[in-house]
Amino acid sequence: MDLKLSAISPQSPLRSAQAAARPQAATEANGGFSTAFKSALQSVSAAQNQSAQLQREVQMENPKVSLEETMVAIQKAQIGFQATLHVRNRMVQAYTDIMNMQV
Repeated sequence: MDLKLSAISPQSPLRSAQAAARPQAATEANGGFSTAFKSALQSVSAAQNQSAQLQREVQMENPKVSLEETMVAIQKAQIGFQATLHVRNRMVQAYTDIMNMQV
């Protein structure tokens, strides 16, 4: 799950935070499900942090941050959170189903 914003301008103060939040594809391939899930959670968290930072910048009327960019970041963070919530609900349901199986 990759939620990076590609429309951030080079002079944006959040560009370095975006580069730090990129998941490592090589680690995902070697680590299995838990590593991929952890990476997805970190990506969602980074998207939420980035949208919060952009909201603060817009509220402080920073001319380098556009309202459109902020709204896109907010929507990406919201979609990522909803997807994570659905995955968590499915995992809990699968665990419940397994625990209710008779052996």
